[in-house]
Amino acid sequence: MHEATLTIGQLAHRSGVAQSALRYYERLGLIHAARTGGNQRRYARTELRRVAFIRISQQVGVSLEEIREALDSLPSGRTPSPDDWAALSRAWRDRLDERIRLLGKLRDDLDGCIGCGCLSLQRCALYNPGDSLAAEGPGARLMLPRPDQG
Repeated sequence: MHEATLTIGQLAHRSGVAQSALRYYERLGLIHAARTGGNQRRYARTELRRVAFIRISQQVGVSLEEIREALDSLPSGRTPSPDDWAALSRAWRDRLDERIRLLGKLRDDLDGCIGCGCLSLQRCALYNPGDSLAAEGPGARLMLPRPDQG
């Protein structure tokens, strides 16, 4: 029979996330623990799902702030239902589709870079002569959506 709660060590073992990261997630409000009389953390088993969501979201480039906002949209007084998770998914769909598009563009443009060895700067998708795109903002401006593209 499973215990109703998990220690931080058990949650770390089951989730594959270091205890220090779990404490950090808790400080950020991403996960929640109850405290025993001895002030030890006890996590509900449902926190495993939240930690899994945090891990996969981070792996695809979602910031912890975005993750926190998404998790804050879930009910706090009960275990989120499939409908709750579906609503979160719908809210993220456009953002994730844009990330997928950018990853595809990066993959395809890097294929060209590997082939040319950057010997042809006239055709390079990353070359920004004279930093002419600096006024558009920081980062890889040729890879990111341009302001005139909406």
